Amino acid sequence: AKQQQAVEILFAVRHIDCPLGLQAIGEFFISITRKAKMPLKQAQIEVGKLCEGFELFPATADAHRIAAREAAAGRYFYWDAVLLASAAEAGCSVFLSEDMHDGAKLAGVTVRNPFGRGGLSKIAREVLELK
Repeated sequence: AKQQQAVEILFAVRHIDCPLGLQAIGEFFISITRKAKMPLKQAQIEVGKLCEGFELFPATADAHRIAAREAAAGRYFYWDAVLLASAAEAGCSVFLSEDMHDGAKLAGVTVRNPFGRGGLSKIAREVLELK
């Protein structure tokens, strides 16, 4: 069910301003090759599709400084904070993640879990401009 919801998200973001962090692409590659056991050549193709299909944003030195500060204070895991700080630099206000705490905020970005009990969450539907 979550996989179908994730596909729904991927189709929806094509119609709204939704940049993607390069770090997330790296995490995607690791996940699909290690956990899902996707062949490396297929994973390469999938990464290419993501790179072509989205406006991309990098993790800057400032994002790493913010992440180190937040991790040292015990507020965020380092790589989560890098993603959020980078998203803020890219102009994002909402970050969809099932791994981070729903409602958490960093640098003006609010984390929202897109998955609800019966499908996509209400907030995800609003952010994705779905009915």
